[in-house]
Amino acid sequence: MDCTKCTQKGCRHGAPCHDNSNAYLETYHQPTQQAYVKAASALVDNGRAGTLNRLEEITEFIQRMGYQKVGVAYCYGMEDKATLLRKYFERAGIKPTMVSCTVDGITEDDVAPGKGACNVSCNPIGQAEALNQSGADFVLLMGLCLGHDILLQKHLKMDFTTFVVKDRVLSHNPLSALTS
Repeated sequence: MDCTKCTQKGCRHGAPCHDNSNAYLETYHQPTQQAYVKAASALVDNGRAGTLNRLEEITEFIQRMGYQKVGVAYCYGMEDKATLLRKYFERAGIKPTMVSCTVDGITEDDVAPGKGACNVSCNPIGQAEALNQSGADFVLLMGLCLGHDILLQKHLKMDFTTFVVKDRVLSHNPLSALTS
């Protein structure tokens, strides 16, 4: 399947070329899934699509879902922005738990024995563990390195989304690579 090559786009008009909906519609109808459906729909329905920036969407989603404690797993290189995010959330009445990628101060050689590097390592598994223990019910990823973000996500036990994708070359806007 390659939807980018489709010229019909029937799925956008209720006439899909491929219909597996019976395999997952029951899942959408489960009460736990409906909470996500309704919160997401509220952000885009009735002409709202494109009226909120990502941070505004995240804040409203947090409020609609009733999350009480929000964790942020951030890259230490973005600590100044993470501090601004913490202050933003506090003003919005959201209790943030901020966890740097250098949590626990382990070395690169601790993480990858034999590497021979004594530098402090990123610790996405430690970040996930700290967030799991913090009681956070929702986590934002903020500028984690590729691979570290995957490790963190594999070990989180709660809902999460990405706020910032790290792209040092393109000012954290990876989409601009498509238009360069």
